[in-house]
Amino acid sequence: MNAPNDPGGKSGQPDSRPSIFTSGEGDTPAVHITVLRSILLPPATAPRSSMCSTIAPVTTFTQSFTRRAAAFSAKDSAKLGYPLAALEQENRRVRRVDPSKVRAQGCRGPKVAVGVYVGTLAENNRRQTMIHKFDAIIVGAGQAGPGLAGRLAEAGMTVALVERKLFGGTCVNTGCTPTKTLVASAYAAYLARRAGDYGVSLGSTVTVDMKKVKVRQDTVVRNSREGLEAWLTSLRNCTIYRGHARLESASQVRVGNDLLTAERIFLNVGGRANVPDLPGIDQVTYLTNSSLLQLQILPRHLVIVGGSYVGLEFAQIYRRFGSEVTVVEMADRLVKREDPEVSAGAQEILEAEGIQIRLDAECVRFAASGQDVRVYVNCRDGEPEILGSHVLLAVGRRPNTDDLGLETAGVEIDERGYIVVDDELRTSAPGIWALGDCNGKGAFTHTAYNDFEIVAANLLDQDRRRVSDRIPAYALFTDPPLGRVGLTEVEAKAAGKRLLVGFRPMTEVRRAVEKGETRGFMKILVDAESRLILGAAILGTGGDEAIHGILDIMYAKAPYTTLQRAVHIHPTVSELIPTMLGELKSPAAVGTRADV
Repeated sequence: MNAPNDPGGKSGQPDSRPSIFTSGEGDTPAVHITVLRSILLPPATAPRSSMCSTIAPVTTFTQSFTRRAAAFSAKDSAKLGYPLAALEQENRRVRRVDPSKVRAQGCRGPKVAVGVYVGTLAENNRRQTMIHKFDAIIVGAGQAGPGLAGRLAEAGMTVALVERKLFGGTCVNTGCTPTKTLVASAYAAYLARRAGDYGVSLGSTVTVDMKKVKVRQDTVVRNSREGLEAWLTSLRNCTIYRGHARLESASQVRVGNDLLTAERIFLNVGGRANVPDLPGIDQVTYLTNSSLLQLQILPRHLVIVGGSYVGLEFAQIYRRFGSEVTVVEMADRLVKREDPEVSAGAQEILEAEGIQIRLDAECVRFAASGQDVRVYVNCRDGEPEILGSHVLLAVGRRPNTDDLGLETAGVEIDERGYIVVDDELRTSAPGIWALGDCNGKGAFTHTAYNDFEIVAANLLDQDRRRVSDRIPAYALFTDPPLGRVGLTEVEAKAAGKRLLVGFRPMTEVRRAVEKGETRGFMKILVDAESRLILGAAILGTGGDEAIHGILDIMYAKAPYTTLQRAVHIHPTVSELIPTMLGELKSPAAVGTRADV
């Protein structure tokens, strides 16, 4: 750790100016007082009798106050944790204390050095700047950053990892982990209400304790986050900085009073919920995916604006908890990036559970109505307004790139704020990479983690890997879930592919019948010329798992007959995939709705 620059005069020389702590006139100018305290510990290898030469500062923190000189009191001194008289004496005697030169009589315990800086806030910030040189700096401890930190540190590089808030990023704290615990709780409530269908009698009405649901959610999240943080802080060659990072050049990152330098910088700063400037939104209280997770009450009527992946998951979760739920979607169908039969299947599943769906809502606006929120819609069917107790905005995400100082480092962003990267995730600034949600190349936990794998392979393994090698794969975690890989039928037709299609309703999958979960279908697309699988969708029980057998064959670039001839275990959902591949037909013969 480098010592601060001397703010003026030689350290240890008397200061002839009067003390700022003496009484003054009412117009005494405001003075910024900063106390820098460094906890000094001997190295683990030092003998107990060693002198101060073996002591090094390992932790630094500051406390700052702006006061008129005459107003600085013993109470303020107590906040600083240092006696007023000692502060005055310190100010008279030395303008700076270099912690590395503090004398100690031995190493029987930690020592504390205190430096006092007097001046403007800007002056003090400059005086306190610590410059730290590393081989690599990683900004963000989401899904790409920690894995990359581990690989680089293992390779012998010195690494600085900066996190301003919560370790684990969106996935662990406000995304996958908490929402999937809620999906599980909601499924338990749903299955309990269906107990009679399986010959089971519970003997009472099923109720949901939202406080206990949240405790379970928070416990799973906390364990995951703390486990990750413990692992990162134990890494050799890796230093953790907690605070907001801002680029000062293509090789410098400032975190508070620390200036980190490195030839390689990796940005893994993630994203957040998009809040569009809809009419009246500033006049009402609304929720995002993050704030909804903090609720400990059950909304009476949850109105969800946005009928895509996040919105539909929350819609089913809260309906199963007991809320009235309405989904408002501006498009003419749900999850519009999917094929029409997927959209129709998802809508049928949700409506069967009592969720209201409002499509073609092109003119959404809001108004307060007592404790409720009035949501105005312009739909082809239904009432022109909806009165809800709570409103969730689920209308996409935006990258956390607006406060990083990217322009200072010459990092290009696109019109939506995403960092522009090449096929190996390099930005427009040499020596800077962007990984995860902030680069607009995936927006999923698994794609963010794959970004780390791509960068590590190219830098450390001499194994060229590219983003373009990745096959799109994702899931919608409703019940039943949707597992998706590759192209949709609409996309494949737009690309001019001659298609063969396999289709099977879940009512013809024995495992689904035995479980009493027959909603949905399976669909697979094959290139009639190359015989390669182009894409697939499984909307049905186990679909989020069964889809991976198809994904693996696609990565292997093997013809569909490889999977068709495989002998799968009975009874499973996956066993019907080879059967479906043995019954391929033209899209017209199958009767899919991709031309709609």
